[in-house]
Amino acid sequence: MSNRFSELTTYIPQIKEGALGEWFIDRENAGTPEHPKRMPFVNYSRTVDQFVDTLYEYCDKHPEFEHTRYGDTLKSHGLEWGSKAMEEADVSGMDAKGVIALLIGAVRAERFCDGALLGFFEKGCILRWLERLAEIDQRED
Repeated sequence: MSNRFSELTTYIPQIKEGALGEWFIDRENAGTPEHPKRMPFVNYSRTVDQFVDTLYEYCDKHPEFEHTRYGDTLKSHGLEWGSKAMEEADVSGMDAKGVIALLIGAVRAERFCDGALLGFFEKGCILRWLERLAEIDQRED
């Protein structure tokens, strides 16, 4: 069995276990100058933090995936860089470059919208995309 994507697919069991992150919402402070409320944010699990680091490291070692051009790659696969289009993407026949673009796009979405990455995890997208990479590995035997 090929292990081309094993650095990434090794996260599949951990993602299946869940507990990937949770929203922190300040319910203790009143929102006054003396007790200002903290802005809501997602507290990601160690698994998610490590996955993101591993994804970037993997992409740095594999420039053929052109991860810095993920938007162009998504477009070439008929997809927009947006939650709905990415969530509904049919990856059953997608090549690895397209799947990597989806993963990077999901990670990058977090920079613009708190909780976006958590949404991709909770809806099963990240798992589905990693499972597609595992399928590609199996077919390259």
